[in-house]
Amino acid sequence: MASHGLPRPATTTQRTEEELKEEQRQIQEYRDLEDLIRTKIAERQYTVEVLQLTSKLLKKNPEYYTIWNVRRRLLIHGFFSKPSDSSSLSKELPNTSTTATIKASSTDLSSSPSNTTATATTIPHNPASRNHGSNGTTLDLIRADLEFLFPIMLSYPKCYWVWNYRLWLLQQANQRLEPDIARELWSGELKLVSKMLVKDSRNFHGWGYRRKVVSELESAALHGKSMTEAEFEYTTKMITSPKGLSNFSAFHRRSKLIPKLLDERGADDQARRLFLEEEFDMIFSAMYTDSYPYAQSAWFYYQFLMTTLTDPVGHAIITPDFTPEERVEFVIRQLADLVEMLDGAEDNKWIYNALIEYTLDLSQMEERQPRLDEKQDCKLWLAELRKLDPLRNGRWDDLELFLEDVPLRPRDI
Repeated sequence: MASHGLPRPATTTQRTEEELKEEQRQIQEYRDLEDLIRTKIAERQYTVEVLQLTSKLLKKNPEYYTIWNVRRRLLIHGFFSKPSDSSSLSKELPNTSTTATIKASSTDLSSSPSNTTATATTIPHNPASRNHGSNGTTLDLIRADLEFLFPIMLSYPKCYWVWNYRLWLLQQANQRLEPDIARELWSGELKLVSKMLVKDSRNFHGWGYRRKVVSELESAALHGKSMTEAEFEYTTKMITSPKGLSNFSAFHRRSKLIPKLLDERGADDQARRLFLEEEFDMIFSAMYTDSYPYAQSAWFYYQFLMTTLTDPVGHAIITPDFTPEERVEFVIRQLADLVEMLDGAEDNKWIYNALIEYTLDLSQMEERQPRLDEKQDCKLWLAELRKLDPLRNGRWDDLELFLEDVPLRPRDI
């Protein structure tokens, strides 16, 4: 099994008796650790010791979302304290800085959880204790915990709970720190997620995280401004990179940026028409240049562009003021380009599918039934689709019915 082309190591090898015993020992250690954390949290021991215990458990199992919630409670009620409440933490660790305290929590305890004593001072439950200062322990705690998360993210880049917890930390920065300092943390996140998307450019968790980071950096609360142009250029870079045509997330992000981009540019009808032409040229050029007209994600983006012309209601986000005649003209040109692309790519089902769909759309845009020559072409393309994609014979049967004047739109099938 592989994930985005990255092979996973086999886990079904035969194990020795010693390995099985070691596995049982690790299971018991895990259960002891889990029980110890539950006991201490039930007693409201919001201490450095318990923070270290959560670090040890989360490095073993970052999918354990309850422990992430425990860690949130530890920080809120035990460490994000008012200056007047910080004395209890200082007495607990008289020779240790706050940053070092949290960094220490990312290392495994040398002793077994069953042998760990509960001698640390318990910090009382105090939901009101918060530090809204721009420096000091709160900033150090957030930075150190972000560092703790980094190796876990590298090992488990698709774990929802790691991403969610990281966002929570940064939202705490928004609430507790000065805007300029919080903005520095979010700016660092943008660099981090960019590096992670270089490692796996199709990680939809990373793309979703990037959208959130950009949204925060654009917000008035952080003295932000629009990043639409830069983000649009970023999608261009990712799409035109090696294997970029298979990047669903980059195409999706691009489609969502387009309306905002054109509005911010104050684009008139001529500029919007030119933009649409450039997008069609970009997708066709990428397919031809990379010899990659088989990328499903690229065809989905092409379909998105075409819906801005063919759909009668609510989808004209690029050229809202196009006349019906201008839309028809565009569709006719695209059909000609698709026929040209078919030369040399006769085994590409996506081209046949697009030719049928937009030929039938064209007839509906012109408020007429398909002409005899259009029906004949569609039947020929449909015959090729049956050969190339026999698993969708039900869909092809419905398309054939449509060609016999059944009143359905092709995408309604």
